[in-house]
Amino acid sequence: MAHSLESIHPRSIKMLTHELRFLIRSRLWAQILLGMALGVVAGLMLSPSSGWVSADTGEVIANWISLPGELFLVLIKMVIVPLVIASVVRGIAASGDAQQLRSTGIGLAIYFVATTLLAIAIGLFIGYLFQPGIYVDPAVGQALSQGAPPPVEAADTGPPTLAALPQSIVALLPQNPLSAVVEGDLLQVVILGVILGIALVSMAPNSAKPLLDLMGSIQQVSMHIVTLVMTVAPLAVFGLLARAMMQTGPGVLVGVGVYAGSVILALLLLLAVYLVIVAVLGRRKPFRFLRNIRDAQLLAFSTDSSAATMPVSVRVAEEKLKVRPSTAQIVIPIGATMNMGGTACYHGIATIFMAQLFAIDLGPAQILAVMMTSLGASIGAPAAPGVGIMVLSGVLASAGIPLAGLTLIIGLDQVLERVRCVMNVTGDLAACIVVDRFGGGKMTRDQEIFRDEHLEAEREWANADVLTTDDGRG
Repeated sequence: MAHSLESIHPRSIKMLTHELRFLIRSRLWAQILLGMALGVVAGLMLSPSSGWVSADTGEVIANWISLPGELFLVLIKMVIVPLVIASVVRGIAASGDAQQLRSTGIGLAIYFVATTLLAIAIGLFIGYLFQPGIYVDPAVGQALSQGAPPPVEAADTGPPTLAALPQSIVALLPQNPLSAVVEGDLLQVVILGVILGIALVSMAPNSAKPLLDLMGSIQQVSMHIVTLVMTVAPLAVFGLLARAMMQTGPGVLVGVGVYAGSVILALLLLLAVYLVIVAVLGRRKPFRFLRNIRDAQLLAFSTDSSAATMPVSVRVAEEKLKVRPSTAQIVIPIGATMNMGGTACYHGIATIFMAQLFAIDLGPAQILAVMMTSLGASIGAPAAPGVGIMVLSGVLASAGIPLAGLTLIIGLDQVLERVRCVMNVTGDLAACIVVDRFGGGKMTRDQEIFRDEHLEAEREWANADVLTTDDGRG
């Protein structure tokens, strides 16, 4: 019978099994989704309501099965501060020099800050409108909090009075940078990174290079740790979700589904904002804009990396959007590290979901801290896959929200992150159009292309002369 079945469906038994095994081994997101599914099943089977194990035995199993997840959360917290400060410094230093920062950089920075704050506001608005966290049983938050590191105490939740406002502004500055780093005050760490980045851009390149190299090494080490930590993410998600299911049941799945739908809706609303910007400020037809940038969007979704999409984005901006080469070659590289609108929008809605999950009322001061931390973190976030959860950890910490809730969304994040990357790239290309119209320089696009071709021809002639001279000497 087995031989007969294999002869009818050989691909179903052999090829598809091999392909599934390869997919699970090579695709981290698939491993995490599998961990989520197995965690839900194992948790329901081992819950006291199933009758398979007693309550005391179930508690012991839950504590041990969630151990990899607890270690995962601690490692995430460990790498947040060095990753954020190094990324912010290098993100600002990407502007190149003080002259560029003052000319194109200032206008571009204002645009990026404004659109990023708008993206965060959209995420917060959708989060408060649909309230995905209320669909999760409060017992889930209590179960996830068990054994997790205590959250950082949030700042004063009430708005400062008019008399106290100046002192509140002064308190944002890190008077003791080492203290801000040690205590994990993410907002002060971000401000410190901004100050260092501006100072390094204003210095002579030779003087700034050692510290920039150090920040680059810190960022690389942090990213390597992130990579190592993410390899155990499937096991961590399995254990923590299994414990949550053992203690609370399947009610959490509805809330996670509403959360995912809310994120998609918020990102679509952000896309609509970008199209309005293209139409009003860029004087372009929105649907033609979408048609022209689809190659970059598809690559962004496939690679999940703004950096990997950068060459295609530059080509699309120059050839299909018809912007000046100088504009595309400045805006796209800077935007890949400083313009993360999709990521910022996600931060807003994820923060609201987590706050509702743990029954935390966010006051004006906490909302402001979330917006400023998300803004700073988005400015310098590495344009690489898998960083979203790490950056979100810092945003949650700034509002005093426990990180244990990340286990509920980390599996979906592997899919949602690709959609966020598409929005990030779309925002960069929309910025190209706006900057090209209002601050693209004195030369027209055709003049820049002619100049670049002329310079390239001169370089080729010079190289040919050198080769001819060398051959004559030989």
